[in-house]
Amino acid sequence: MHLTVELTYPAAVDEVASMLADESSVRWRARRSTAGGTVEAADVTGSVEHGFTVAIRRTLPVDTIPHHVRHLVGDEVEVRQIEAWEGPSGERRVGTVAIEIVGAPVRITGTVCLESLPDGGTREVYEGDVHASVPLFGSAVAEAAAGAVRRTLESDAAAAREWLAGAASEG
Repeated sequence: MHLTVELTYPAAVDEVASMLADESSVRWRARRSTAGGTVEAADVTGSVEHGFTVAIRRTLPVDTIPHHVRHLVGDEVEVRQIEAWEGPSGERRVGTVAIEIVGAPVRITGTVCLESLPDGGTREVYEGDVHASVPLFGSAVAEAAAGAVRRTLESDAAAAREWLAGAASEG
């Protein structure tokens, strides 16, 4: 199953990339966007100038996935997300992304891109394929995983917009 998630930010690509590479931002956004779950780890290596990697591990409540496939994952869902961003290339940044749902045979791999919008803002686009290797229920599990990942990315983007607006300095 293919997944595309498009997010926008009211800031330039360089500012968004700096936020994505800032470990305090990563931790703050992960805590804000993990509804009812916990952030086990959130780390950044490298630099915004030369390329960086973001690794987040969070535990989410099972209510983030549809009821009919919950029995396949247990009481909670551990999600590991790794984004490897290249250095700048004009007004565009690209990277690769891998998201794994631990304990479930689900993996999402693909690309992520930051690009300038005409209004001075930035569009972030995740493109990837959801793989679920569950006999008979593979497509239902892939759909459920894609929905959960979409909601998590959208929630993270909302937290990122708060960070960019200065909410992080307020608390």
